Amino acid sequence: MATPEPPEPQRFNPLDPEETAELLKENKGGPASQGGQVNLVRELEFLYNVPLQVSVEVGRARILIKDLLQMGEGYVIELDKQAGDPLDLYVNSRLIARGEAVKVGDRFGIKLTEVVSQSDRIENLV
Repeated sequence: MATPEPPEPQRFNPLDPEETAELLKENKGGPASQGGQVNLVRELEFLYNVPLQVSVEVGRARILIKDLLQMGEGYVIELDKQAGDPLDLYVNSRLIARGEAVKVGDRFGIKLTEVVSQSDRIENLV
């Protein structure tokens, strides 16, 4: 019996001003201009094509230099997270979201389960 393939993940471009304005409308239940957030998006348009470093952290560990020098194939490093804990998503070394690992075709991805607010994300990029 074949297992059904998971649905294709929804792709949202947070840097697209039209998508962001639409998302703000949907999530605020009112005009997108409420709270001046759309104006903020428009003011930041010049930044939309700036590349950012995105990384996902599975966990962390501290090791001694002597252990580092003894490492070889098959060496195991115990991380500070439990199996099944959310993965941390960083943009330019700043925590932006948490999520779970997913398989997308023959690659890995991250399905976001918790996201830092849009204003905090913008502040964290500076």
